[in-house]
Amino acid sequence: MTRRPKAPAGLAGRGRLDALDGYAVLDTAPEPGFDGIVILARAICAAPVALVSLVADGRQWFKARSGFPECGTDLDASVCKHVLGRRDLLVIPDLSCDARTAGNPLVTGERRLRFYAGAPLVTPDGHGLGSVCVIDTEPRPLGLTEEQRECLQVLAGLVMTQLEMRRSLAAMAQP
Repeated sequence: MTRRPKAPAGLAGRGRLDALDGYAVLDTAPEPGFDGIVILARAICAAPVALVSLVADGRQWFKARSGFPECGTDLDASVCKHVLGRRDLLVIPDLSCDARTAGNPLVTGERRLRFYAGAPLVTPDGHGLGSVCVIDTEPRPLGLTEEQRECLQVLAGLVMTQLEMRRSLAAMAQP
């Protein structure tokens, strides 16, 4: 009998989902500020894929993506859900060798994803919303350089700044 990996600690909780809903960003059109962040993440980390991923209730949705055609996945295919509840970068050098992700359909299927690094998107109140991540189809035993790690965390901070600005502008537009 195969044992399913335990759900990440930060995944559950109405407070986290309410915080995500408060940004009114799910299923919105692409925006240059977010799109630029994934282009930078991809270039800085020399990765074929970069995403701004938001983990909602039962799904993962990409506010911005570069090198990945789908605009979201279900939670079974989410690696980003493992970033929730963290305050630091999550680096998985080989997704096929990690108990949390070895059975993931994006790892075992046609895509054959192998490397993941994600910086958490954390609200000022401490709720994890998702990540800015880079993904590769080749394992990276050495992960990222210190400079790449730092830049990915800075980019996650910029995403949160963009989200806060969106929310502030929407509040100012309310009568």
